[in-house]
Amino acid sequence: MKHLICSVFLLIFYAAHSQQDTVIMATGNITSAETKEPVSAKISYKSLPYGSKVGFLSGSSFNFPMFDNDKYSIMVEATGYAPVKYILDPAEATAEKKVVKNIELGLPVVPTNIAQEPPSVKKVMRLHTLIFAVGTSQIQATSYPELDSISRMLKKNPRMIIQLEGHTDVIGVPAANMKLSQERVDAVKSYLVSKGAKKDNIKTKAFGGTQPISTENTEAARKLNRRVELRVLDN
Repeated sequence: MKHLICSVFLLIFYAAHSQQDTVIMATGNITSAETKEPVSAKISYKSLPYGSKVGFLSGSSFNFPMFDNDKYSIMVEATGYAPVKYILDPAEATAEKKVVKNIELGLPVVPTNIAQEPPSVKKVMRLHTLIFAVGTSQIQATSYPELDSISRMLKKNPRMIIQLEGHTDVIGVPAANMKLSQERVDAVKSYLVSKGAKKDNIKTKAFGGTQPISTENTEAARKLNRRVELRVLDN
């Protein structure tokens, strides 16, 4: 009887050990394409093609097992960045049985064809070419083409409601930053209305420096944090 128990134990041990040896791990780091610093993100993954195995993680890196030699899709989302989705293939595993995928997140810029293909509800985009005079709400002329494309989108989609969200860097007095961010989104709204967009279809919200994308103390990081984003509320 003892020999039987011992044999069963050994079979379970070797089976588990063998399975562990064949499991492939998906791993990688998540960084900003602009500053190269780590970005804390929400990560979801599922096996393909049926999604029978799913998982959720958060942080600036990921590490999860890929079972049964299945491919996996991975979605990475972080505030202030465009979401990305990739397919991870176990056939690309290294000798250490790892599929390594380091992911850089870019900014969610307004597409050039936004008037023809309006974004879906909840979509958030950064007005990438929107430039203000330093410390003011005065819109620079180089910003007009992007703003004009947004006004065309709103006129073509009269039921669409958007929200302009203003952000500054964290330098300076918080109350002054909040005021400046409100003045800037108000200036953008006024421009869009002057081009024919409906006033009631454009909401504004100021955040000041309360929602930085980057926490690094560099000019590149501060520039990244100074932004106006467009959020689609209804369409």
